[in-house]
Amino acid sequence: MNSPETFFGGAPEALAAAPGRVNLLGEHTDYNDGFMLPVATPQQTEVALARSIDDQHHLYSDTLDGNVTFAAKGGSAPQGFGSYIEGCIRLVEAMGVAIPPLRFYVTTNLAVGSGLSSSAALEVATLRALRQLLGFELDDVKLAQIAQRAEIDYARVNCGIMDQMASSLCDERNMLFIDARTLEHRLVGLPPESELIVVDSGVPRTLAASKYNERRAECEEASRKLGVRALRDVSDPEAVETLPDPLRRRARHVVQENLRVLEAAQGVSAERFGELMNASHDSLRDDYEVSIPELDRLVDALRAAPGVLGARLTGAGFGGATVALCRAGSAREAAHAALSTYNKAGGQGSILIPVSTQRKEQQ
Repeated sequence: MNSPETFFGGAPEALAAAPGRVNLLGEHTDYNDGFMLPVATPQQTEVALARSIDDQHHLYSDTLDGNVTFAAKGGSAPQGFGSYIEGCIRLVEAMGVAIPPLRFYVTTNLAVGSGLSSSAALEVATLRALRQLLGFELDDVKLAQIAQRAEIDYARVNCGIMDQMASSLCDERNMLFIDARTLEHRLVGLPPESELIVVDSGVPRTLAASKYNERRAECEEASRKLGVRALRDVSDPEAVETLPDPLRRRARHVVQENLRVLEAAQGVSAERFGELMNASHDSLRDDYEVSIPELDRLVDALRAAPGVLGARLTGAGFGGATVALCRAGSAREAAHAALSTYNKAGGQGSILIPVSTQRKEQQ
């Protein structure tokens, strides 16, 4: 393991961080031009930078204890964490910014693979560090767009804009309402007297990528059959009932999920927000079919815990984490109660939020 001092031969020249995100409502709506309500995580990714003494970019991940090196001019990184950083470098260069050979030191306390978007945090932190070091102009929305492009073009993940917008613009106490079509965004406070719980199921999201592409194609086909540009243009849930299955159920989830986000973004009670979260998970399970038994059991355990008002999976599904809204002051007790129930039944979950003094709380 390299220390920053050893890696840089002294202190870095720039240091920036960016959070992960937890999506509270608006799952699988971003690539349908829809609406979302993510919030930032306390966990972050940090990127430290300094100029390199040769003509290579040198990348080191403290979390992975891995090195990547590629030529500053014309080189490319192998697929992995380096491809996200390479994408950020090349897209900033495409803006006309000259980037010298650099050394990148990456560290994170985000749980990779849990659905909290460690990739977007890496991209946003990288772009922030480059902006700080080189002093070029880049507003936070444009930064998110470049981060998304880096993930699509270089990491080869055909993602929507939500994760990067959340990492670039969110904080821990305010949700970010996002319109994926217009990129209109505004901060919306969490419901009063409420707290968040995030528990990782311990199941890697092994099917998430392939099923994500499948669901995206189904939504595009549903839009074509309905004669609309995207499912966000359907405001009446009854309009999708003429579609054949599974398109009908996929479209029904997206249309109703958009309505849930729009209602919540107007400001609702914690109790009502919890009801919307419950409805969201049930729709993701039954209509969108991206949940798995482990996520369902963990959601049930959270819903049964003291003070919890609603719970759902968060992220693409097929593993990863769950999120719950609970009454203020009850998060830690409720999280441990749900985790105990889940793990006694054979689960291998861990608490991500509220954050422990350790990296994760396990039981």
